[in-house]
Amino acid sequence: MPILSLQSVSKSFGALTVTDDVSFDLAKGEALGIIGPNGAGKSTLFNLIAGNLRPDRGRVMLDGTDITADSAMRRCASGIGRSFQIPQPFGHLTVYENLLVAARFGGAIAAPDAPGHCMDILHRTGLAAVAEKKSGGLPLLQRKRLELARAMATAPRLILLDEIAGGLTEGECHELVATIRQIHAEGTAIIWIEHVLHALNAVVSRLMVLNFGKMLMIGAPDAVMASQEVREIYLGIEA
Repeated sequence: MPILSLQSVSKSFGALTVTDDVSFDLAKGEALGIIGPNGAGKSTLFNLIAGNLRPDRGRVMLDGTDITADSAMRRCASGIGRSFQIPQPFGHLTVYENLLVAARFGGAIAAPDAPGHCMDILHRTGLAAVAEKKSGGLPLLQRKRLELARAMATAPRLILLDEIAGGLTEGECHELVATIRQIHAEGTAIIWIEHVLHALNAVVSRLMVLNFGKMLMIGAPDAVMASQEVREIYLGIEA
């Protein structure tokens, strides 16, 4: 049974259809990349999976259970963690406190277990040295790592990563990819929207291409990127 299944999911805002009859399954522990031009509907799709938006049609299934009507908070408690393209920490709280909030209120981690759980994630994401710093003053790489760490603090079975490598230097990107690969190796399923293709291809086993809200193609990364239609639409190359 797949951990996530989208079944003919559609979403419109007035006359504009932003998600158009999208269906796919994600296996437990799988890493799926999503690419597409700006405005293709990638972030809207994440909002539909995470519960920030409700579809007009179709169903969202998590581990065989219909979660289409569930709130974002309930989906988080059910095992869906998420990072945002623009980091949104609680700037007045320390890095550790940000994780503690996520663990207690997002993942419902028991109070006696939460401190150790959070410290473990701080070490795994390279943030232990800045645990007591206010998150609002962190440089970009550490804020990106904090987005990932907060998602991990909810003890997810599935993590949604939204352009988490954007704006990083080459070296910073390699560091972040190493962390994500380790999380994936431990069995967490991942769906990752990204424009930095070499980062994406270092982790994912399948790529999905969205264009104008429709799923254009899904398959092995090499096969997808070799497609004439994908190259013309996504890369702007006349094949």
